[in-house]
Amino acid sequence: MAELSMESLTTQYFDVLKEIGNIGAGNATTALATMLQCKVDMKVPQVRMMEFKDVGALLGGEEQELAGAYLSVEGDITGSILFLVQKEVALHLVSKLMGGMGGDEFGEMERSAFKEISNIVTGSYLNALSTMTNMCIYPSIPDLAIDMAGAILSVPAIEFGIMGDKILLIQSQISDEIEMDGFFVMIPDMESYVKILRALGIPVED
Repeated sequence: MAELSMESLTTQYFDVLKEIGNIGAGNATTALATMLQCKVDMKVPQVRMMEFKDVGALLGGEEQELAGAYLSVEGDITGSILFLVQKEVALHLVSKLMGGMGGDEFGEMERSAFKEISNIVTGSYLNALSTMTNMCIYPSIPDLAIDMAGAILSVPAIEFGIMGDKILLIQSQISDEIEMDGFFVMIPDMESYVKILRALGIPVED
């Protein structure tokens, strides 16, 4: 198989990845509205191919407090997904899920509730990818982190480094009473990118 890198992805490849991002983010928003039993609106997601070193700045700076869920992906493709929201946004979602009973810090109940939200949101995203590609994709139980952006991003940094500096980031702005930014970082290995593209009928040279 020819060497494939994020740098070599053409506009056609990127358009396909954007479509996966749009459908996945839309499904995730619908699932979130059902889960929280309230109306949730979503703007058209922004999909970016960007350098990993720039992700922290986009999230509000290296010292911005975030809640993050990191999942490994197995099955027909392998890789990881990172779901990130600002800490206050995560607490707002947790409070909605817990009927207003959530606190202003992450105790055991709040962490459990955020893990459930992360499962639903990331599961919806992966289901969209699975449906579009006819692939079996299984997410792991998420690992949670409540920390500054720099610390959270350092965890998958080695994995990013293996596949180069460029990553696919999907930013979805959703709103109920407040506006919230949710970020998905998609980290399939390059062989999995090839499988995804071929499953969607995009020719990839050997």
